[in-house]
Amino acid sequence: MAMLTDAQRLAWLRLIRAENVGPVTFRELINHYGGAEAALAALPTLSLRGGRGRPVRIPTRAEAEAELAVASRAGARLVALGEAGYPPLLANIEAPPPLLYVKGVAALLERPVIAIVGARNGSAAGQQMTRLIADGLGRQGLVIASGLARGIDGAAHRAALERGTVAVVAGGIDVIYPPEHAELTAEIGRRGLIISELPPGFQPRGVDFPRRNRIISGMAHALVVVEAARRSGTLITARFAAEQGREVLAVPGHPLDPRAEGTNRLIREGATLVTSAADVIEAVMPLLGRASGTVEPPAAREMSGEPPPAPGGEGDADDITRVLAVLGPAPAAVDAIVAASGLPIRRVRIVLIELDLAGRIERHGGNLISLRVADGT
Repeated sequence: MAMLTDAQRLAWLRLIRAENVGPVTFRELINHYGGAEAALAALPTLSLRGGRGRPVRIPTRAEAEAELAVASRAGARLVALGEAGYPPLLANIEAPPPLLYVKGVAALLERPVIAIVGARNGSAAGQQMTRLIADGLGRQGLVIASGLARGIDGAAHRAALERGTVAVVAGGIDVIYPPEHAELTAEIGRRGLIISELPPGFQPRGVDFPRRNRIISGMAHALVVVEAARRSGTLITARFAAEQGREVLAVPGHPLDPRAEGTNRLIREGATLVTSAADVIEAVMPLLGRASGTVEPPAAREMSGEPPPAPGGEGDADDITRVLAVLGPAPAAVDAIVAASGLPIRRVRIVLIELDLAGRIERHGGNLISLRVADGT
């Protein structure tokens, strides 16, 4: 696989840390401008054209270098989408993180990964079942991924630590959360692998846990759910897994236990019922031969040294007006926006970048876009 140069890595880091730039906008900018440096130069103008009152903030080179230095002191390194060491299945989800910090045994990602998630207040029986499944899968050479949360996640990591486990965290790679998992986190950092898309020192917020969950499901061949309430982050992970084309498996629970309401519902809706590691292995064996590197990374041109695309195709005020006129609070596909606006797709994409940088649109799964509520009223 190609590798970014040090200069490209700094530019990527500055771009993904720039205000209002997420994974989708990052990809669109790289594809449009052919590289992060050119995209960074265009950002201030793009955000102003989209209707923002001031240019978006872009981290300086010194700030990006300082972030890398803190990560290095914590024992972590930065891996880019398309580079060796990036989780292969994760590269194929709809909006993969362009950059990940990894700490520990990166070779674990060369083996098949199964995710196990569940309730933070997991029952004794649920945690025992988790340990049995995680240990059994580990004995068959499978790596266990989870979110390092209390309850089921912690039980899965501890049972799989000897044979291979990956913890995806919602904060910075050097942030211990929850505090009682300090020793477990340290052990995973030495013997397993810790992954984060956020900068070192970042304290997780509520909105960061669903972002973490999409990585957990995206890097795995299948997701095993052990105990989940009717409304829980675990079910969000299951939804991500289904959207990403991953196999969803669930351990049934007692109908009077609210921690089983979500898992039992998953089974009713088509998730595979499992009660042992053998059940999981039987369900996932047909999946393990799937190719995992079928999607070209967004910066293939930048990594290969090919020249950037010819400039041009920028929108104008009339283009923005026409795109805004066909957008509303209901999500619409990009193809539908192109058809309704009558603009070429390249012009629509750059307008959407401008509106995104200005904070005026929401990007949804399935390449759907809507106006933010304030712009749709």
